[in-house]
Amino acid sequence: MTTPNISLPYIASAQAQKHVTHNAALDLLDGLVQLSVKDRNLAAPPVSPAEGDRYIVAAGATGAWAGWDGDVALFSGGAWLRLSPQSGWRVWVEDEAVLLVFDGATWIGVTPDALQDLTRLGLGTTADAANPFAAKLNGALWTALTAAEGGNGDLRLTLNKENTAGVLSFLLQSGFSGRAELGLIGSDDLTLKVSPDGTAWLDAVSVDRATGIADQPRLPRFKAYTNYDNYVALTTWTKIGINTVEANDQGAFDPATNLFTAPVAGTYLFGASLLYKVNSSTSARMRGRLVLNGTTEIRGSFGEVSSSHKSLATALWLQTMVPLAAGDTVELQGYFRAADGYFAADHTTFWGAKVG
Repeated sequence: MTTPNISLPYIASAQAQKHVTHNAALDLLDGLVQLSVKDRNLAAPPVSPAEGDRYIVAAGATGAWAGWDGDVALFSGGAWLRLSPQSGWRVWVEDEAVLLVFDGATWIGVTPDALQDLTRLGLGTTADAANPFAAKLNGALWTALTAAEGGNGDLRLTLNKENTAGVLSFLLQSGFSGRAELGLIGSDDLTLKVSPDGTAWLDAVSVDRATGIADQPRLPRFKAYTNYDNYVALTTWTKIGINTVEANDQGAFDPATNLFTAPVAGTYLFGASLLYKVNSSTSARMRGRLVLNGTTEIRGSFGEVSSSHKSLATALWLQTMVPLAAGDTVELQGYFRAADGYFAADHTTFWGAKVG
């Protein structure tokens, strides 16, 4: 007679040599309690097993293990004992560091191959209703399944939102306060937003989904003109009264002072057009230039028309790039070398934009 679950032998009434039966039961208990095996891939017994060694016998067993496929082989008392697993037995496989359970037919891993319909998952931290998936770690890797492994070598991560008005984004935080957000934020156009404090947000870049055209809504840029004829005396560099704006993103150009002020350091592109209007003589020889901080001529911005002028037809165009520090100012100046004159209203213009 044996016990029903792990087949430990009973000591019969009036049995002789009871210690033999008792010791056999102890050997079985020693082999089964806290079950751990060295390997599960051997079909033949190892040559020099140690007392107490245990193995899950692989398919196609031979030698002393013949017919023991899937069983536990225990080396005890110099011989192999067969332990037939029952449903629910658990075993630690030492060479693989995995835990298996016997399901009544075969040994399976306790970590399932698929996790379906989980409501929360936390890795290194606790998931909650607001964040049903949460991970606290120092590194993460997603890599493509290669063709040799049955994949195609590509990796595409797909994210989806319910409708156009919804939000689908990556929110980047510092100390759990938002600093940048990238995605489809309230529309289907790609948007990058930034924030100094997690409360006030500024659109930095947007890409139109229909055209693919990128825009920088916060880029300093302007175009302005003068709405009156600016008289300039002979041989006197004079700031042109550019007092009317057509475009003025970020308000960097001030029509009251006729100055562009750089809001941030960077490289800026500027241009201007100066239209001549006669005062006394068409031999005026007009000049133009862009001036940094009211005193320094910006290299590459100077120009002159040296031929005879025609009123409201002769024009001078200027264009240059210049690195600016935050707070630097740029203005348009005009000059007449041979005779005084005017820089004409509506067509004398000044424009610029940050390009780097």
